Amino acid sequence: MTEIRHIVFDIGKVLIHYDPDLPFSRIIPDEGRRRWFFENVCTSAWNLEQDRGRGWAEAEALLIAEYPDEADNIRAFRGHWHEMVPHHYEDSVALMLGLIEDGRDVTMLTNFAADTFVEARRKFPFLNRPRGVTVSGEIGVIKPDRRIYEHHADTFGLDPSASLFIDDSQKNVDGAIAAGWQAVLFTDGAKLAADLKRLGVA
Repeated sequence: MTEIRHIVFDIGKVLIHYDPDLPFSRIIPDEGRRRWFFENVCTSAWNLEQDRGRGWAEAEALLIAEYPDEADNIRAFRGHWHEMVPHHYEDSVALMLGLIEDGRDVTMLTNFAADTFVEARRKFPFLNRPRGVTVSGEIGVIKPDRRIYEHHADTFGLDPSASLFIDDSQKNVDGAIAAGWQAVLFTDGAKLAADLKRLGVA
């Protein structure tokens, strides 16, 4: 196995917490109705299109046309986004910053809407510490599409076989491996620390 020279972090649920239920448990208190809303209206698939680059105004208009009675709740998704990312994971962020301080080449690759990523960077300054980042919403391609891994490698001059990708989604890990990268599934900081040690990175 090629020695790892580049470490690439996902962001959501690896470095920062993300949970739409946090504001919506207040906005739609009834659990059954809230579940219906996320399964039928502001679905994961709908939100993923913003990660692919669709603007929020268009995204909201599409849903409001179909669910006019839910207009306020639909707009609340973007309006209360900041409440969905309340904190970072201290252990995994500490691992990332430690790698940077040790002189390792660290970048980030994330499925993220372009505008909310700007907010995230303001809220979590450590997101400015790695050498760079590929944001899906800025380039119009999302993981696990092979093109986003190739774009990242080309942009930052990475050798894919010497690159380690860290992501909380198995399909995104598999996508990186299919693109010729090394990759590990993130579940928590302790497992990541063990993986980095096992791979000779830390």
